[in-house]
Order: sequence, then structure tokens, then C-alpha cells
Amino acid sequence: MAAEQGAGQGQPRIYTHRQIMVILGGLMLGMLLAALDQTIVATALPTIVGDLGGLNHLSWVVTAYLVASTVTTPLYGKISDLYGRKKVFQFAIVVFLIGSALAGLSQNMMELIAFRGIQGVGAGGLMTLAMTIIGDVVPPRERGRYQGYMGAVFALSSVIGPLLGGFFVDQLSWRWVFYVNIPVGAVALVVTSAVLDLPHRRVSHSIDYVGTALLVGGVGSVLLAVTWGGTQYAWGSPTIIGLAVVGAVLLSTFVAVERRVAEPVLPPYLFRNRVFTVATATMFIVGLAMFGGIIYLPLFLQVVTGRSATNAGLLLLPLILGIMFTAITSGRIISRTGRYKIFPVTGMLVMALGMYLLSTMGPTTTTLDASAFMAVLGLGLGMVMQVLILAVQNAVDQRDLGTATGAATFLRSMGGSFGVALFGAVLSNRLATNLTDLLPGGSLPPGISPDTLKGSPAAILTLPDAVRGPVIEAFARSIDTVFLAGVPIAIIGFAISLLLREDPLRSTDAGPAAVMEVAPAEPEGAERVSSPS
Repeated sequence: MAAEQGAGQGQPRIYTHRQIMVILGGLMLGMLLAALDQTIVATALPTIVGDLGGLNHLSWVVTAYLVASTVTTPLYGKISDLYGRKKVFQFAIVVFLIGSALAGLSQNMMELIAFRGIQGVGAGGLMTLAMTIIGDVVPPRERGRYQGYMGAVFALSSVIGPLLGGFFVDQLSWRWVFYVNIPVGAVALVVTSAVLDLPHRRVSHSIDYVGTALLVGGVGSVLLAVTWGGTQYAWGSPTIIGLAVVGAVLLSTFVAVERRVAEPVLPPYLFRNRVFTVATATMFIVGLAMFGGIIYLPLFLQVVTGRSATNAGLLLLPLILGIMFTAITSGRIISRTGRYKIFPVTGMLVMALGMYLLSTMGPTTTTLDASAFMAVLGLGLGMVMQVLILAVQNAVDQRDLGTATGAATFLRSMGGSFGVALFGAVLSNRLATNLTDLLPGGSLPPGISPDTLKGSPAAILTLPDAVRGPVIEAFARSIDTVFLAGVPIAIIGFAISLLLREDPLRSTDAGPAAVMEVAPAEPEGAERVSSPS
């Protein structure tokens, strides 16, 4: 079992507020890479398809990244226990940059899909390790205000991504949506080398190779089933049924194996912790609903309101401002009061309201109204994401910090993957129905399909006047249905969050694996917070 080595064992490492902010800067750069990539690529997809072809493989450009990042997320926490957070975090950056460079050089869609998978393997470690390192450095009572900044980075990427994607597509080349990661990643490597002077207690782990293989195979099969179902294959086709059965068998076997191995990749005892179970279940719902909102907003703005890719990115600014405001504000309030349950409970209700308001938009919706609706959704999201991570980290022993943070991030990624598939299926189904109802003759001109229009909003501008209006209206109604489908999902998240037990936030983390404490209060510039040595 865990054997610890290292000098100064049991002695807390003291960090000033300034030192923590420097460390946070390095982590935020790494997080920015992963978060930015989830949004910047979506804006460029129509142009990528136009250049490389392979429209029938379009969903794989997103799916390959999501599957790879999702299935690798829970592994990084345990591996970082063995080799150190800094080394593994930098390894994840390097893998991500290799994938980015190769993706930018892709000559066909299959190459791009493969290289996106490599990117995803790196991205799986960036998010979870950044939040884990903050958990190492700052005790739970003080962690809220710092995690608020990290939530703001995620929000910032939601707007900068579409904006940069639109700029590169309009002014340069779609390949720059991948090449832009290289300078950012290089800076991240330099900064993390300089500032992540983290104490490392080597923890001897036995890697759960069988459980890992079962988890990767099971999750991958289920994600492929929900991604391909209703698009590439009919839901009742042998392919989809086969993938679902294989996924269910592998995951059932995974659960049985995890009960018997010495150090499971997802320890079953974590799920006996009520806070962990409720918080991660809510995280799954947040990921599911969030992707439904964020991914289809640029499509609505480009297709229904006729905005360029660049302008569509700028119009998402209210969303990011809403997330940033509540993420930072809630973190500071939590640090002062020690109370956190009110934020995810309220946030889920606000998210539900935001999704409903978005579902009322149409071709005549003003920019002011759309901005207000997006801001409401952002305010809700900002109160939920980082607070739930804080609740998870506070509820587990320090020795389980990496594993628990990885598991929570994994379930949020799973929710996002299911959200992309679910809302994509809703959009495709409703779009086909609405086009039939609204178009003259009930069909598009020869040679044009709904998938062609979804993949290239600019193609709508070339349609005849008699067709273009009904097509835009069909898209508006269909995307509204997507947003409306997010409302009951957010309400389910609200109901689950009510079950969250509010444990007191610890000012110290004295446990079998670590000692953490807060030094006496000093002015903010000199405040000292300790981490395990």
C-alpha cells in the first residue's frame, strides 16, 4: 500500500498569497489549453470539412477528443501520486502540444481524427491536475476564492475560443486553431517549470491495468453508441445495440473488478461518501446541460441571426461575464463564510431559467435580449462548477485528492460527451421535421442536405430566397428545442443538489497522508497558506 518517502515529512509547506497566485498563473495556462480547444475547434469545423472533405466523419473530430480526454481523466490523479504532480502535468501539456501540431498538419479527415485523439489524451490531465494541485497547495476553507479564478478561465475560453476560431477562419487558415496552442503551451511549460516548485511525497501505487482497460473499453463503447445513434446508424441497428451491450458488459465487469483489486482506478469506497456521490452526480448533469447550451449558441448566432464566425464569438461575451462574476464572487463568499451548498442549489435553478430563456429566441430576437439570456445562463454555471469540485475535495482524505478530483472531472466530461450526443440527436431529429413542415414541397433543393447546412452556415446564404427563410426558421425552432430540452435536465440537477450535505470546510487537512494548516491572518499580500510537504 501507500509508502511515503521524502524529507520533511509531516511538515507543512508555507505559501504566501503572492506565491499561490504565481502557481495559479501556471495552472491557468495549462487549463486554458484544454478549455480553449473545446470551443475554438467547433467554430472552424465547417471550414475544415470544406477543405478536407469527409462530412460523414464530422462528429468524430469532436468525439475523438472527448472520448480520449474522458477516459484518461481518472488515471492522471493516481499517476501523479506516483511520479509527482508537476512532471505529470507537464507531460500532459507536451502530449497536447504534439497532438495540436499534428492536427494542424492533417491532410485528410482520418488523420485529423487520430491527432485529435492524441490531443484528448493530453487534455485529460490538464483540467484534473490543475484542480488537484490547487487542492495540494491550499486548504479547503481558503480554496474557494482561488478556484473561482480557475472557473473564470474556463468561462473565458468559452468566448475566446469561438472568437479566435472565427478570426482564424476568416483571416488566416483553420489550421491555426491548432497551431495557436503551441506558443501558449510553450509559455505554460516555461512558467510551470519555474513556479511549480511543489513538494512531492512519492506514493507507491499498484496500477490497476485491468480496471483501466475495462473502463476505457466500456466508456468508449457507450460514448460511440450515443454519438452514432440516430446519426451514423439507426438506434435499433445491430451496430448501436452491439456497442451498448459491449459497453454495459465491460462496465459491469469493471465494477466487479474494482471491488477486488488493491488500488482501483475508481475506488468504490468513494461512492459511499454521500458528498462525493451527490456532487459528482450533479457534475455529470452540469456537463450534460452546459454543452447543450454553449455548443449550439454559436450555431444559432451564425445561422439564425446571420452573424459571422468572429461576431458570433464576440456576442458570447455576456455568457463569460456571467460565469466569471459568480465564479469569483461565490469563491470569495465561501472563503469568508465556509458555506457552499447554497451556490450549486441556486446555480442549477438559474441555469434552468437561462436555458428556458434561450429557448424563446428566434430570428427577430434583439441582441440585447439574447445577451441578457446568455448572461443568466452564465450566472448559473459560475455558481456550480468549481464549488462542486471544492465540495468533493473537502469531503475526501488528502491521500484520495488526486483520485477524487479526477473522478469528478471524469464524470463532468462524461456528462459533456453524452450532452453532445443527446442534443445533437435532438437537433437532427427536429431539424428534419421542421424542414419538412416549412419548406415549399417539404424538401431542400437537390444536392443539399440538413447535414450540409449544419456543417456550413455560409451555405445557407447561397440558397434561393424562397428556401432560405424557411430554412432559417427551421434552424431557429430546432435549436430552441435543444435549449428547451436542457431545462428538465437542469431541474434534475437542482433536485440532486438538494441532497448535498454541507460539511464544514476544513482550515487544516491533518490526515494519514498529509498535514495542511493556515497561518495566522495577515494582510492579503502576505497571507500564508500551507500545503503538505
